[in-house]
Amino acid sequence: MKFSLFLHVERYDDRTPITQQLDELTQLVQIAERGGFEAAWIGEHHGMGFTIAPNPFVNLAYLAAKTERIRLGTGTVIAPFWHPIKLAGEAGLVDAISGGRLDLGIARGAYMFEYERLFPGLDAMEAGARMRAMVPLLQGLFKGDCAADGPYWQFPTTTSLPRPVQGPFPPMWIAARDPHSHDFAVGQGCNVQVTPLASGDGEVSALMERFNAACAAHPEVPRPKIMLLMHTFVGASDAEVDQACRDLQAFYCHFMKWVKKERPIQQGLMEPLRQEDLDAFPQFAPEQLRQSLVVGKPAQVIDRLKSYEALGYDQYSFWIDNHMDFETKKRTLENFIAHVVPAFQ
Repeated sequence: MKFSLFLHVERYDDRTPITQQLDELTQLVQIAERGGFEAAWIGEHHGMGFTIAPNPFVNLAYLAAKTERIRLGTGTVIAPFWHPIKLAGEAGLVDAISGGRLDLGIARGAYMFEYERLFPGLDAMEAGARMRAMVPLLQGLFKGDCAADGPYWQFPTTTSLPRPVQGPFPPMWIAARDPHSHDFAVGQGCNVQVTPLASGDGEVSALMERFNAACAAHPEVPRPKIMLLMHTFVGASDAEVDQACRDLQAFYCHFMKWVKKERPIQQGLMEPLRQEDLDAFPQFAPEQLRQSLVVGKPAQVIDRLKSYEALGYDQYSFWIDNHMDFETKKRTLENFIAHVVPAFQ
C-alpha cells in the first residue's frame, strides 16, 4: 500500500497571512516527498476559508516547480463548475509542466454553499449527472478530435492542447461512495477515491465491498486502483492523541456547519463555534473519533493501516486538514514518516 497526502489551505480566522499558509502547504508537500509518499492531492473549493483552493491546477503547477518526484493530484475538481475543453486543457498543461506527474481526480461536489454561488439551481443529482457526462468527454479530448452533442455541452471536433505527457491521458480518479458511482468509475476505467469521513472501519470495509462488486461487474476492464482518504494523527503520548481528537472534533463540526449552512459567514469565514455547536454532533465527540479515525501512537496506527492493506486498498491518503496549527501538522506528518511508513516498505 502506497501513501499520499491530502491537504488545502485551511483558515478559521484572518490572523495568519495567506502567503504564509501557502508556504506552509508547500513545506508539507516537500516533507511528504522526502518521506517517500507517492502523491499529494489538492481539491477545489470556492468562497470558503475552511478550504481555500479556487483552482487546484494553479497549486499543482507551483508545486511542480518545488518538487521533483511526488505525483500531484486534483483531489478533486468539481465537474459541474468546468467546461470539458477548459478542464482538459488545464490538465494537459499541468501534466506537461510537471513532467507527467498529474493525477486527475473528479467529483460532483459536496457543498450546497458552492452550488448556490457558482451554479444556482444545481442539486446533487444533476451535479452527479454532469460529472458522469464529463468523464468520457475528457478522455475523448485527451485522445484528440472529440466532438460533443449532449444535454450539457455541445462543441465541434476539438483536441485538448497541450496534449498530456502521459498517454493516452493522466490517471483519472472518481470520488465514489454509493454502488452506482463505483460502477460508473470502474466501467470508465477510472481509479476510485473513497472516504468514510468519521464513520469508522465498518464503512471502510463497505466501501471496499462496493468497489469489488463494481470490478466483478466489469471483467472486461483491468482492475483500477482504489485510494482510502482518512484523517490521521500519530502522537508520542496519549495526551497528544487526546488533543488531536479535540482538534478533529472542531474540524468535523465546522465541516457539518458548512454543509448545513448553519452559522453566519463574514469575509468567507464562519462565526466561531460555541460549545453547543460541538455538543450538537455527538458522533464527533473526541472519544468517538479516537475509535473511528486513524489516530494513536505508531503501533496503533500501523495495526489499523495493515488491516486496510489486507482489504485491498492500493493507496492510503493522510488527510491533514484538521484544525491544528502548522507545527503540529508538521510534527505528526514527520512522526508518520519516521515510525509508520517503514512498516510498509
